[in-house]
Amino acid sequence: MDRAEIVHQNFLERVRTGSLPPGAAPEGALTPSEAVAIYRAQVLSRALDRTSRAMQKAGQGFYTIGSSGHEGMAAVARALRPDDMAFLHYRDAAFQIARAGQVPGQSIAWDMLLSFACSAEDPTSGGRHKVLGSKALMIPPQTSTIASHLPKAVGAAYSIGAARRHDPEHRVLAEDGLVMCSFGDASANHSTAQGAINTACWTSVQSTPLPLLFVCEDNGIGISVKTPKGWIEASMSHRPGMRYFQADGLNMHDAYATAQAAADYVRLRRKPAFLHLRTVRLYGHAGADVPTTYLSKAEVEADEANDPLLHSVRLLSETGALSCEAALEIYTETCERVERIRTEAVTRPHLKTADEVTASLVPPARMCQPTNGPSAEARAEALGGDLRAQADPQPMSRLINWALTDLMLAHGELVVMGEDVGRKGGVYGVTQKLQQRFGQDRVIDTLLDEQSILGLAIGMGHNGFVPIPEIQFLAYLHNAEDQIRGEAATLPFFSNGQFSNPMVLRIAGLGYQKGFGGHFHNDNSLAVLRDIPGIVIACPSDGAEAAMMLREAVRLAREEQRVVVFVEPIALYPMRDLHAPKDGGWMRHYPKPDQRIALGEVGVHGDGTDLAIVTYGNGRYLATQAQADLAAKGIAARVVDLRWLAPLPKEALLAAAADCDKILIVDECRTTGSQSEALMALFYEAEGSPMARVVAEDCFIPTGPAYAATLPSKESIVAAALRLTGAAT
Repeated sequence: MDRAEIVHQNFLERVRTGSLPPGAAPEGALTPSEAVAIYRAQVLSRALDRTSRAMQKAGQGFYTIGSSGHEGMAAVARALRPDDMAFLHYRDAAFQIARAGQVPGQSIAWDMLLSFACSAEDPTSGGRHKVLGSKALMIPPQTSTIASHLPKAVGAAYSIGAARRHDPEHRVLAEDGLVMCSFGDASANHSTAQGAINTACWTSVQSTPLPLLFVCEDNGIGISVKTPKGWIEASMSHRPGMRYFQADGLNMHDAYATAQAAADYVRLRRKPAFLHLRTVRLYGHAGADVPTTYLSKAEVEADEANDPLLHSVRLLSETGALSCEAALEIYTETCERVERIRTEAVTRPHLKTADEVTASLVPPARMCQPTNGPSAEARAEALGGDLRAQADPQPMSRLINWALTDLMLAHGELVVMGEDVGRKGGVYGVTQKLQQRFGQDRVIDTLLDEQSILGLAIGMGHNGFVPIPEIQFLAYLHNAEDQIRGEAATLPFFSNGQFSNPMVLRIAGLGYQKGFGGHFHNDNSLAVLRDIPGIVIACPSDGAEAAMMLREAVRLAREEQRVVVFVEPIALYPMRDLHAPKDGGWMRHYPKPDQRIALGEVGVHGDGTDLAIVTYGNGRYLATQAQADLAAKGIAARVVDLRWLAPLPKEALLAAAADCDKILIVDECRTTGSQSEALMALFYEAEGSPMARVVAEDCFIPTGPAYAATLPSKESIVAAALRLTGAAT
């Protein structure tokens, strides 16, 4: 027999004979009816675990990481309100089942078995994954296994206080609510978890409201690696700004009472708390995992002897809430009921086509209150002397600043956040004066942690805000890219479009900085973003475009709930001249607040048909310089600016270059993994026109005079164009 069957048989025998494990007496405020409800949730969780393994063996189920041993989380659920948002550990089926018992109209066993079977009728993911989650139960689905959901839980908790001060149109969380996030003792060691807990404490000591309950389910092991005894308590019990609670997850009375005390503390004090819940892990990590390959048989059997369900039967019997016979009858009936439901659930339809699978990558649009833009009076008050400066052409950085100002005036749910964005106004001055204009609540100076910045944005997006986080440099995104890849982008996909976390992520990036650089501040690779399904990537090349594209980016986030990455070329922030010193050829007038460039709309500059130079960002600046040199040599070229790097505006690009004889791709990113690869394939497959590309070397960018040595230049573009057109001498 496998361990699941051994645990099952042990339960039947020990309850039948009354051979129950010893433990503390039941104490606390748990009523008999509540205790029975918790036990029923625990039993259903156990029955579903057993059935998931049977389904996998029969080829009817596809995921067997279960919750056996962690059934104490049912008591935690009963201690919270069903409108408290919960970001769950993957072993928390008992929590979701217990919460379903608090909300009328739920069919939780049917719903979870549809998820096990990956049925298209699964109400959470629509058949895309076996996930815990429910819109009705305020549980956003999670697929993370290393606590990557903790930073967004911090953000969601922060948003509750922020919504009191600036109520967003699409607010979800109650004013007196809290946020709960749970995770394992092994996951607590991950940098993501440590960063989130540190951020919560950092926020709390500054007396900023943060009603957040961390729940660490400590079963003493992470797959096969043991957690040192006492480690969680020693490392978490004395964190500044965070109250520590400890409970026995094998004792439903203790777990309920302690969780209730922790929740009351968080709700009343609006400060974070850490609930350390002792659990055991039964069966091993997942269906294929055999615990006796890395634990002694005695250790495995000791955990099995401490089965939480056996403790629950003892406690129910001692309080008179339920006899052993009645508890055994509930267990047996539940197992039989789950098997009956399973036979029907496995017959329900599955996703079949790529279109069905990808249908939830992009969340549905939502109704938003119409806005007419900021009033003249509001603009005058906010912009002051800058309003007069708008009569003259300006560099990109200033036009982005004004666009942010107008957008924040028009939409009260917009919040800017990041390192140094407030008092300093950003490393490059792009967010100057925004904090004076809108206050510290809407222009937030964060701590130095990119994971926490993006987690704050994701969490605030859960509560109706439209965050505009800033990452100072593209190279710094790599510290936190999973917050976009594994969290923000996957949420609509794994919730079948029911949940979203819209945002406009501004990143200062790309190369060509002269006096300040090196590879940490000049990063010419967008590959980490380009392969994330569902996100939008924008890259403007001049100030007017930046303002109009930023407005479209905010519209996409606000109305269509999209995750938009807005890459701003650092070298073009201050750019004034184009062909000669002081010619002012790259400065632009600020476009009227109602003007925007739609998603997928490319820029076409010039009408030459000899050559189409397809590019973006700094490439457009260099290509425009090259365009003039080529004209002097008798080559009529046009410059086609992508603007939108993902989704790639294929039809618009093909149309823009359709009447050109040849195509030259200019891509400032590296040869390998750059946009040029997809562009070459696009034009070859559609047109078959003669093509070439000018790209950067597969190399990091150095500091000093050689800052541009590995990058495309005006000269290399001209030379490539001459070769391609046959005009080279």
